[in-house]
Amino acid sequence: MLTPRRATALVGALVLALATSAFAAPKLYRYRNHEGVVVVGYQVPADLIKGGYEVLNDEGMVIKVVPRELTRKELEAKDAQRKLEEAAAAEQARLREWDENLLLRYSTVLDIEAARNRALQDLRIRVSILKGNRRSLKQKVENLQSDAADMERRGMIVDVERLRSIEQMQEEIAATDRAIAEREREIDEVQAKFAADIERFGMLQEVVQMRRNLSNSQGR
Repeated sequence: MLTPRRATALVGALVLALATSAFAAPKLYRYRNHEGVVVVGYQVPADLIKGGYEVLNDEGMVIKVVPRELTRKELEAKDAQRKLEEAAAAEQARLREWDENLLLRYSTVLDIEAARNRALQDLRIRVSILKGNRRSLKQKVENLQSDAADMERRGMIVDVERLRSIEQMQEEIAATDRAIAEREREIDEVQAKFAADIERFGMLQEVVQMRRNLSNSQGR
């Protein structure tokens, strides 16, 4: 329960606080005008806000800085820099993941070469099978074409079913050619990938060996 004396003290403190806030010094702003001259005032003209300004306290000390607006070229340069930094970070993450996978999967370069040979053997077997199928299809087409030519020489009409079979087989041959080209492209990609893996793994081994040598020299 408040005593009369305490109540009077609280009312006085409240009145003092209100009076202080009411008569508090307004904020000061420091900016440059159109002539480049530094100006200190109680407000920043609307057309100069984009040029940036500083907020000062009643002692003239800077309490806040509002930077100027960036130009279009500066925004473009900032965006380009951001993209470069993002690309660099992404590349660093890619290399780190690559290194971790190599060290996790392989112990020596021979392990990588063995994995490469298995992958290439599988692809080459597929190419061999496709080429065998293509030879078989081409032989069938040649036989059907030979029969059709013989029928024409004898004045006979080549039946539609025979012509359709030739057309379908030629389409299968074209599809097989595309499949062979795709497998051969995969072979080139696998060879390039494993070549890069071997080179990267060699670099990692050199780094590991350098660290071991350094550790051994420091331990002596």
